[in-house]
Amino acid sequence: MRITVDTGRCVGAGQCVLTAPDLFDQDDDGLVTVLDPAAGTLAVAAREAAALCPSGAISIAAD
Repeated sequence: MRITVDTGRCVGAGQCVLTAPDLFDQDDDGLVTVLDPAAGTLAVAAREAAALCPSGAISIAAD
């Protein structure tokens, strides 16, 4: 699994951080950052965070 984010689409809602704090954080501007882009053990949390993202800035791809 590979997690990618589009900071240009991110609106800083923080749903990703609330849903999967081991995978996501926010930078000083409130935009999403990925802590572990290949966190296969947290696949369920990553998919949930991507589904909850209001701007669709998070993408999950299989390796």
